[in-house]
Amino acid sequence: MLNLKPVAVIHTPYQEKFAVPRQPNLVQDGTGVMELLPPYNVPETVRGLEQFSHLWLIFQFDQIPQGKWQPTVRPPRLGGNQRVGVFASRSTHRPNPLGLSKVELRKIECSQGKVLLHLGAVDLVNGTPIFDIKPYIAYADSEPQAISGFAQQKPSALLQVKFSPNAQTAVQKIETFQPHFGRFITEVLQQDPRPAYQQGQVSDRIYGVHLINYNVKFQITEKESVEVVEIENVIKKPVN
Repeated sequence: MLNLKPVAVIHTPYQEKFAVPRQPNLVQDGTGVMELLPPYNVPETVRGLEQFSHLWLIFQFDQIPQGKWQPTVRPPRLGGNQRVGVFASRSTHRPNPLGLSKVELRKIECSQGKVLLHLGAVDLVNGTPIFDIKPYIAYADSEPQAISGFAQQKPSALLQVKFSPNAQTAVQKIETFQPHFGRFITEVLQQDPRPAYQQGQVSDRIYGVHLINYNVKFQITEKESVEVVEIENVIKKPVN
């Protein structure tokens, strides 16, 4: 047995796994800040890291029930209808709940006893534990001619995003202190965060997704179109 201790935790705008893009770099405003934990939160641990533009993160799928995995899974890129082996996929349900993500490193901040790594677009839930950080090395890690099976190309936008008058008014108010919030919502929803087997279907159901401090409610009543119907401020209740 190997006991792992997180070296960092990541702060992102994705408050639940339903909202998270299926890969990094799909939502430009979905950036993250990684905070190193004691005793690793000292400048010495990241000395020289500023020389690298990208990082590999090894993390835990901490919101996935452990032990519930199967030998085969249904990847979203195959429409949720075809099965492949779990090791031929990036499914979150794995024998060991570990994930790997390549992210852009934008800035390192060391101040007031904290070490913060400011990252580009990420695909991680807020609060995800990070077990290791490794620099991305282009000559060894990049394979431009690599074959990526059923995920050779970046996924295209599935849905056109519209905002109801009430939702548009809410976005305009929020953007006075949260720039590009409307663009952020658009890029999250145009990928259709619903399970793959529901994609392409229309319904009267109203979905909700928790982004930053807001519950974004949307509805898909037309094929290839999603409407944001309401945006609610999520007020965190004190713990008794």
